[in-house]
Parts: sequence; structure tokens; C-alpha cells
Amino acid sequence: MPESDRVLRSFRSSCPSGASPGCYPDTLIGVSDKTTGGRSGNLPPETRSFVGRRDELDWLDQELDPGIGIDRLVSLVGVGGVGKTRLALRAAGRIRDAYPDGVWLVELSPLHTAGLVGLAVVEALRLADQSTGPVIEVVAEWAEGKRLLLVLDSCEHVLADCVAFAEALLPVLPGLRILVTSREHLGLPGERVLYLDPLPVADDAVALFADRAAATGFALDDTNRTAVEAVCRRLDGIPLAIELAAVRLSELSLAQLRDRLGERLPSRLDLLVARDGEGPPRHQTLRTAIGWSHELCTPLERLLWARLSVFAGGFCVRAAEEVCAGGPLPAGRIADLLARLVEQSIVRRHRAAPDRFRLLDTVREFGADWLRALGEERVVRLRHRDHYRRLAREGCAEWNTGRQVAWCERILTEHANLRAAVDCALTEPDRRVALEMAADIGFLWRHCGYLRDAQHCLDLALATDPAPGPDRTRALWARSAVALLQGDLEVAADWAFRCADAAGDQGDPAAVVAAAYLIGGQLALSGRLSEAIEVLSATPRLPLRQDGFGAAQLQVRVALSFAHMMRGDHERARAVAEEVRAASVACGESWSGAFADGIVAQMDLTRGDVRAAVGNARTALAGHGLLHNTVGAAMALDVLAAGVVAAGDGHRAARLLGIGARVWELTGRAQMNSPDLMATRRSHELRVRDEIGDAEYEKAYEEGLALSYEEGLDYAAHGC
Repeated sequence: MPESDRVLRSFRSSCPSGASPGCYPDTLIGVSDKTTGGRSGNLPPETRSFVGRRDELDWLDQELDPGIGIDRLVSLVGVGGVGKTRLALRAAGRIRDAYPDGVWLVELSPLHTAGLVGLAVVEALRLADQSTGPVIEVVAEWAEGKRLLLVLDSCEHVLADCVAFAEALLPVLPGLRILVTSREHLGLPGERVLYLDPLPVADDAVALFADRAAATGFALDDTNRTAVEAVCRRLDGIPLAIELAAVRLSELSLAQLRDRLGERLPSRLDLLVARDGEGPPRHQTLRTAIGWSHELCTPLERLLWARLSVFAGGFCVRAAEEVCAGGPLPAGRIADLLARLVEQSIVRRHRAAPDRFRLLDTVREFGADWLRALGEERVVRLRHRDHYRRLAREGCAEWNTGRQVAWCERILTEHANLRAAVDCALTEPDRRVALEMAADIGFLWRHCGYLRDAQHCLDLALATDPAPGPDRTRALWARSAVALLQGDLEVAADWAFRCADAAGDQGDPAAVVAAAYLIGGQLALSGRLSEAIEVLSATPRLPLRQDGFGAAQLQVRVALSFAHMMRGDHERARAVAEEVRAASVACGESWSGAFADGIVAQMDLTRGDVRAAVGNARTALAGHGLLHNTVGAAMALDVLAAGVVAAGDGHRAARLLGIGARVWELTGRAQMNSPDLMATRRSHELRVRDEIGDAEYEKAYEEGLALSYEEGLDYAAHGC
């Protein structure tokens, strides 16, 4: 079987046991370049018609146009539900051709703790941040010389962090513009603020009501326009309130809806609205409208709504069943009740994955208030924690199997929920649960690209010096492994020796082998190749496990192959890499196998087998692509470019070098700052220039550089 077929077979057979396809989409929600039709950025497609706001859009066109607007910080400010996000996305979509380096949406509503805005930006930009420096510096270094627009959505609960982010970056990045949506403006010099009013009742508000009510069979005409205007006026023209009211025409007549909205707010909702009693009247109107939607729900629908408020980012039916069931709400009723909430626009289907669901921020806040009023907040949050605790444990247990790729997709999709769950665990008195979750989630995040999140939760869990045990050993391993990928070799060595001591005391042979990977890997990356080979070669050959330590068993052999290669012992490097490839095929995993494919491709080049080198480099690229491993993909592209240079296709090689440069940019460190790798890359460039000339090289290189991440990988995967 060709190696590329092995990778595809691994992908097709990789759905985790017991998981329904709707639990996670094929690509990470909200970050794929595919959502932009090939243009750089991550703006999601619009799923509903856009009504009104012509004047506001014209103003934003001027302010966001880099050729016209002077100020580079623009804020859309208004009450919840007034349509800030929809307007920002529509405006950003209209202007994105003016930003060759992308328009990037950064969704901040899932953040539960301070200090994470920079991380959210790094994740949205798809930067494979492997450094340990401040996140602001990582973004600044990547964005230097670029022209891009960041949309920071829902800033009000992390306002101070957003202020610090904008203050740090705008002065040093002249090509950066930031569009903010918030209930408060940032208050910075030069900030242009558009205070977003509700829709004009007689015009846009009525049009929005008619548009959303059309799904119920309603048609606007002269006989009902006055009643529609009355409904919209009572809702103060707030778009979310109008949308929630419009869908009620499936069960109420227009007259009944108008009359209901004129009644006094029920007394049992007074407590929920009272907290805004001194706030803006339109905010109270919105909460009143949401309260009426709440009143029209059945008791079980209300209870499900309240309990769903604990999810961050989104959820699937199975997660809702496990987290929200209990008491009067049986798990078997949740799917039907969820469908009813979708029909009433309380719950929305996710933009990028129809089998996932989400709550709008204001609706979630109302549900969270109700959950607190019911006295259930802590118990439901603990159910949420325990659901994602089980998910992480299952992911680690099956990581070194043919389900690895699907687990990676699921970890990416559930990132916000995993972050919320581990944050919950870290604030609870039972530190054993926090340690277990940090060990599991930290391991998974390390392999799926969330290095800083992994570092954060592992540092907090290990800071209390937990008692010895398997969970502590796994946490120590994950912490050192994170530092290795970050290039923080001294820190990696410190944690590695702690892990080795813990593994020795524990008496688990697989843990001892896993610790050897940390020590040997650190030595190899430090250039102490003989010592690395000695440590890595001395590890016992154990039956390969399916869990995280099983993955470490393979990574020991990858590190050994790399050390042999760097030392110039090409035959031993090939032999070990081929051994890893065979083991990878046998267990169905892709992470270590893709690195082994890349090493074999480099060894093919040393033999002069150009055809094999190109094939194996493409196989490595496919494997890294399945796991969103940006660093691995960048390394594979360098090897592939070398193979294509050797094959004599200079134009294609130049494009591949451009694609590779774009991917290396996402890591923050071209060729990992390795002088040898940079010198090798330079030699390939000179060879291509000699073959096709400087002018043709620059043209082809720029063509490759202009491709999006997915377009570049697709180009590299096909043709000779």
C-alpha cells in the first residue's frame, strides 16, 4: 500500500468510539481559510440575510478603508442584541479585499478569565506559537510589514485586556487596523466610536421582522403593517428582540403577540431584569423581550435553556444530554427540546457545523441568570467539567490509535469548553481532579498546537507540588514536552528530570521510556547528539501502548532517528525512521509517522532517489495536515521543495518555497532558527534562481506566498 493511502485510510477510520459525527466538524470551527473562498482570513459565511444599516455600513467603509480612513481603531458600541457582531462581520466582509494579509475574527465571548485575549488572537491567526515570550511580541513579530484587520468581538467582559492589546500593537504596526464590538468603548486616543442605535421602526425594523417571520408563513402587507410597527416599537427596534418575537408567529397571531408585548413583565422575571434596572432602558427592553420568549417556553425548555448556558463556544446533542440531564429533565427528552429551542431562535445552529449549537451572548447571559436563580449553577458547571474530563481521558487513552486524527479535530472544536472545564477544575478544592485534567488536556493541547494553553494549565496544576502518582507523572511529562516544542530547552530539561525521577519511583516501564524521550529530545535539540543517542538507544523495547505514553514510545524512536540524521549517520536514521513508519501503520496513528516520513524523504535525497523523496515528503505533508501540525507541515514543505529542485522543476520549486515561507511565518521562527536548516533552504533558493533566473524566481515565489494555507497545501500535494 502506498504511504499516502496509509494516511488517508487512517483519516477515514478515525472516528472516536461512541462519538456521533455531529460532535465536531471536519475542520476547526472559525479558523479555516476555506470559509473565505480562498481569501486570507477566517470570516464565517453569512447564514442569514442582512437587513438595513446602510448609513452605518457606508461610514464603516470609509473608516476601515486603509486608503481613506486615518484612525486605525474603530469601535461599534451598543447594548446587547443591537446587532454589533452582524454589522461588524458585514462591514469586514465588504472591505476584506483591501487587506492582503487577511481579515481575522477573534471571538472573545468564550473567555472566562483575564489575560487570554492575546492567546485568542494567536489562535484566530493560526499562529503555531512555539515561543515562550509575551504573546503581544509573537503577534507583533508576525504582523510586522503586513496589512490586516482584526475584529475583536464581544470585548466588554475583557475590556482591560483589549485596551492593553490595542495600546501595545497599534503604535508599532502601521498596517494593522482593529474593529471592536463592545458594550463599552476602549477609551483610547484616536479611537473612532460608532454608537449603534436600534433599527428605525418604520423602515428597517419592520423589514427585519417580516424577513424573519417569513419562515412562519407570514407576509407583510398594508393590512398588518401597523401591527408590525407596534410590535417593533414596543421592542425599541432592537434586532435580537425583533427576531425572537418574529418566530413566535408560529404559535401566536400577530395581534396576540402585540398584546403580549404590551403587558407588564411577570413578577417572577423581575429579579432577572432588576440587575439592569438602572441601566439603559433599551437594555431593559431587550431583557424584557427575552423574558417573554422565556415565558412562552415550556418549563422543561426553560430548564434546558438555563443549563445550556454553561457551555462555551458551542455544543453537540450528546454533550447537552450528558451535562443538562437530571431531575425533571431526562436525557431522552433533550434532543426534542433542543430542536424546539432552535425553532424559537433561542438556540442557533453553529455557522460552520449544522450539528453543533450555540447561544447568542445575551441569551446565554439570561440563561445563566436563571440558572443562578434556580440555585443550580455550581452543580451544572461540575457536570460540564466532568463531561470534558471524561472526553479528555478518552482522547488520551486512544491517542496512539487510528482514531488520533478525529480526536485532534474534536479537541480543536471543543477547545473553548475544555478551557472552561479545566479552569473550573483549577478553582475547585479537589486538586486531584485538576491535576488529572491538566495532565490529559495539557497532553492533547500539546499535540494539537495549543502550547500556551497547555503551559498555563499545567503550571497552575503543578504549582501546588501535588503528591506523587501517575497523574503527576503524566503532568510532568506534558509540561516538559510543551517546553521542548517551544524551544525552551533549559525548562524542558528541568521538567524532564523531574518526570524521570517520578517515573522511576512509580515503577511504570512505559513512563520511564516516555521520560527518556524528554531527556534525549532535549539533548538532540541542544546539539549534544552523542549523549542523545546514548539515552534514546538505551530505552527498553516494550509492547506499544495505545495511550499517551504509547505515543511517547514512538516519539523516542523519532527523536533517535533525528539525532542520527543530524549526526550524519544516514543509514541508521533511515532504519529507525522506517521502523517508526511501520509501527505507525500498525497502530493507525499519524503524528509520529508523519515526522518519520519526512526523515525518510530527506534520506532519499541523500541517496539521490528524487522520485521517492518527493513521494515521501508529500506523504509527510499529508500526515501533518491531518493533525494541523504547522511546524511539521513547514518542515515537510522544505524537504518537498528540495526534491522538486532536484527533479528540475524550478518554477514549481519556487512556488513551494513561497508556500513554505508563508507556513513558517505561522510558527514565528523560520526553519526553527536553525542555521543549518536556513543554510540548506538558501542553497535550494540559489539553485532555483540559477535554473530559471531571478525574475522568474521572484514571480513564482510570490505566487506561492500569496496562496492561503489550505491552497498552498493542496498545491504541494498534487503534481510533480
